[in-house]
Amino acid sequence: QAVVDFERLGEHAAAFQGHDVGFCCLGTTRAKAGADGFVRVDRDYVAQAAELARAGGCKHFVLQSSRGANAQSRFLYLRVKGEVENLVQAVGFDHCTILRPAVLLCKRQESRPMEWICQQFLGVVARVFPTAYSVPVETVARAMVACVLQPGKGKVEVLENGAIHELGKA
Repeated sequence: QAVVDFERLGEHAAAFQGHDVGFCCLGTTRAKAGADGFVRVDRDYVAQAAELARAGGCKHFVLQSSRGANAQSRFLYLRVKGEVENLVQAVGFDHCTILRPAVLLCKRQESRPMEWICQQFLGVVARVFPTAYSVPVETVARAMVACVLQPGKGKVEVLENGAIHELGKA
């Protein structure tokens, strides 16, 4: 593991050297970082990390994005996720996999009351419609590994929530 300063990411290029695969789950919230901080973390840092990984020899980049990502969205969150997807694809990896999970079901150390309420509700809904509105983070992690072990066809592969569930079962 290498600890890097994302404000000076270029100074840490050595940490990105010699890896065949890159996994990126970096993100924050607007509430935590403000609108500008959210854009900096979720778009700028991710795009710069992808560029450094490619320059370091990375062939397959796996990006966790979000359901509904769209660079043309009126909503900041979905627009930034769509923009970063486009930026990562433009880097020119041999293979790029983008995962678009729905609401992530996980336990957090920090307090997010509204997210907790949503997760409780979606946890119940998931018993009836397991792939519709949410996905456990463990399933996303397994899908990320599986997509590298069994790469799909084409240069860019986008996996929506249902496909993440399927691939995450393996």
